[in-house]
Amino acid sequence: MNNTFKIIIFAAAFLIFICLGIFGLSKLKVDDFHKAAVIFVVDSSASNQKDLPAQKMLIRQLCSMLDPEDHIKILRVSEDSYLIYEGSPQSSADVRKAMEKFTQLDSKEYGTAYGLALKKAFNHALTMDKENFIPAVVVIGDLENEGDISKQIDWDTLPEDVSNIKNQADDFAMMFLYAVPEKLDLVKEKLGPILGEDKLIIGNETASSRVLRRFLTAIGR
Repeated sequence: MNNTFKIIIFAAAFLIFICLGIFGLSKLKVDDFHKAAVIFVVDSSASNQKDLPAQKMLIRQLCSMLDPEDHIKILRVSEDSYLIYEGSPQSSADVRKAMEKFTQLDSKEYGTAYGLALKKAFNHALTMDKENFIPAVVVIGDLENEGDISKQIDWDTLPEDVSNIKNQADDFAMMFLYAVPEKLDLVKEKLGPILGEDKLIIGNETASSRVLRRFLTAIGR
């Protein structure tokens, strides 16, 4: 009788342990994983064409490191800026085809509408934040202001724009890649006090996988 009672107690304790373990693992997954929305701004202007093939490879590399539940948008920037892809980062063939088709040099275009592109990217970031994604903007290009002044980056108002995003989406992060050191230093000066070291990642043309891993950390991975 005593042995039977001990077996029952042991079985009950074992079942409780298993249930707690399953509940704990499922809760850990829910609490620790948050979907991210990464908005890419890709420079396809004449001044950036020589670096564009490597930049597109880097975008595809970063997409392969994201989760299938994440969401990406790719904005092309040249004389104008518009959306060329949105969807899963794991749809590698679609991402590649969109970039190959819509980032080709257009000899009729002049200038880089980075300011317009960032405005659109920030709007997308806020929309995705409302959909419970962690928003981030990745700017890939030389950051040169050329062409229509109204479409260029206003470095005096950019900090306020980013601050407004940060106030609405606390986890907002940004990454700037492939600009010359002088431009990246300007980014750090203007946006560092707002985003901090953890949420602002910069890298030049020697950007490595380590920089991408820092970005993944910034979006909670």
